[in-house]
Amino acid sequence: MEIIMSVTVGILFAVGVYLILSRSLLRLVLGISILSHGVHLLLMTMARLKTGAPPLLGEHAENYVDPLPQALILTSIVINFGLLSFFFVLAYRSYLKLKTDDMEEVRGPKYE
Repeated sequence: MEIIMSVTVGILFAVGVYLILSRSLLRLVLGISILSHGVHLLLMTMARLKTGAPPLLGEHAENYVDPLPQALILTSIVINFGLLSFFFVLAYRSYLKLKTDDMEEVRGPKYE
Protein backbone atom coordinates (compact mmCIF):
# COMPACT_ATOMS: atom_id res chain seq x y z
CA MET A 1 0.00 0.00 0.00
CA GLU A 2 2.86 2.36 0.76
CA ILE A 3 4.31 1.81 -2.72
CA ILE A 4 1.03 2.89 -4.31
CA MET A 5 0.96 5.98 -2.09
CA SER A 6 4.57 6.81 -3.00
CA VAL A 7 3.75 6.61 -6.71
CA THR A 8 0.67 8.78 -6.15
CA VAL A 9 2.80 11.35 -4.30
CA GLY A 10 5.24 11.41 -7.22
CA ILE A 11 2.42 11.92 -9.70
CA LEU A 12 0.91 14.73 -7.62
CA PHE A 13 4.32 16.42 -7.33
CA ALA A 14 4.91 16.14 -11.09
CA VAL A 15 1.48 17.52 -11.98
CA GLY A 16 1.83 20.31 -9.41
CA VAL A 17 5.25 21.39 -10.67
CA TYR A 18 4.04 21.24 -14.29
CA LEU A 19 1.09 23.49 -13.49
CA ILE A 20 3.24 25.91 -11.48
CA LEU A 21 5.62 26.30 -14.43
CA SER A 22 2.82 27.15 -16.87
CA ARG A 23 2.05 30.74 -17.89
CA SER A 24 -1.55 30.89 -16.70
CA LEU A 25 -2.26 32.38 -13.30
CA LEU A 26 -5.17 30.01 -12.65
CA ARG A 27 -2.99 27.00 -13.43
CA LEU A 28 -0.37 28.36 -11.05
CA VAL A 29 -2.90 28.48 -8.21
CA LEU A 30 -4.18 24.98 -9.01
CA GLY A 31 -0.60 23.69 -9.18
CA ILE A 32 0.13 25.05 -5.71
CA SER A 33 -2.99 23.32 -4.42
CA ILE A 34 -2.12 19.97 -6.02
CA LEU A 35 1.45 20.20 -4.76
CA SER A 36 0.25 20.82 -1.21
CA HIS A 37 -2.07 17.81 -1.44
CA GLY A 38 0.94 15.78 -2.50
CA VAL A 39 2.77 16.97 0.61
CA HIS A 40 -0.21 15.96 2.76
CA LEU A 41 -0.20 12.49 1.26
CA LEU A 42 3.58 12.28 1.72
CA LEU A 43 3.28 13.12 5.41
CA MET A 44 0.53 10.54 5.83
CA THR A 45 2.66 7.90 4.08
CA MET A 46 5.72 8.77 6.18
CA ALA A 47 3.64 8.24 9.33
CA ARG A 48 2.99 4.68 8.11
CA LEU A 49 -0.40 3.57 7.00
CA LYS A 50 -1.69 1.37 9.77
CA THR A 51 -4.87 0.66 11.61
CA GLY A 52 -5.25 0.38 15.32
CA ALA A 53 -7.07 1.55 18.36
CA PRO A 54 -7.35 5.19 19.41
CA PRO A 55 -4.58 6.33 21.77
CA LEU A 56 -6.41 5.63 25.02
CA LEU A 57 -4.49 4.24 27.96
CA GLY A 58 -5.62 0.83 29.05
CA GLU A 59 -4.76 -2.83 28.63
CA HIS A 60 -3.54 -2.58 25.03
CA ALA A 61 -1.63 0.69 25.26
CA GLU A 62 1.22 -0.50 23.03
CA ASN A 63 -0.89 -0.92 19.84
CA TYR A 64 -2.25 2.48 18.98
CA VAL A 65 -2.18 4.83 16.02
CA ASP A 66 -0.14 8.01 16.47
CA PRO A 67 -2.53 10.99 16.17
CA LEU A 68 0.17 13.64 15.64
CA PRO A 69 0.61 13.28 11.83
CA GLN A 70 -3.14 13.35 11.33
CA ALA A 71 -3.45 16.51 13.43
CA LEU A 72 -0.60 18.18 11.50
CA ILE A 73 -2.19 17.29 8.17
CA LEU A 74 -5.60 18.55 9.28
CA THR A 75 -4.04 21.85 10.35
CA SER A 76 -2.19 22.08 7.05
CA ILE A 77 -5.39 21.43 5.09
CA VAL A 78 -7.16 24.27 6.89
CA ILE A 79 -4.26 26.67 6.26
CA ASN A 80 -4.09 25.52 2.63
CA PHE A 81 -7.81 26.22 2.18
CA GLY A 82 -7.41 29.77 3.49
CA LEU A 83 -4.41 30.50 1.28
CA LEU A 84 -6.04 28.90 -1.75
CA SER A 85 -9.18 31.00 -1.39
CA PHE A 86 -7.02 34.13 -1.02
CA PHE A 87 -5.02 33.21 -4.14
CA PHE A 88 -8.22 32.60 -6.13
CA VAL A 89 -9.59 36.01 -5.15
CA LEU A 90 -6.24 37.62 -5.95
CA ALA A 91 -6.14 35.93 -9.37
CA TYR A 92 -9.74 36.97 -10.07
CA ARG A 93 -9.05 40.60 -9.14
CA SER A 94 -5.90 40.54 -11.25
CA TYR A 95 -7.90 39.22 -14.20
CA LEU A 96 -10.55 41.94 -13.77
CA LYS A 97 -7.91 44.66 -13.62
CA LEU A 98 -5.53 43.46 -16.35
CA LYS A 99 -7.96 41.49 -18.58
CA THR A 100 -5.48 38.61 -18.85
CA ASP A 101 -4.16 35.73 -16.78
CA ASP A 102 -0.98 35.24 -18.81
CA MET A 103 1.99 35.77 -16.50
CA GLU A 104 4.18 37.15 -19.31
CA GLU A 105 1.65 39.90 -20.02
CA VAL A 106 1.14 40.62 -16.32
CA ARG A 107 4.85 41.37 -15.91
CA GLY A 108 4.67 44.06 -18.55
CA PRO A 109 6.98 45.24 -21.34
CA LYS A 110 9.83 46.09 -18.95
CA TYR A 111 10.82 42.40 -18.63
CA GLU A 112 10.54 41.46 -22.32
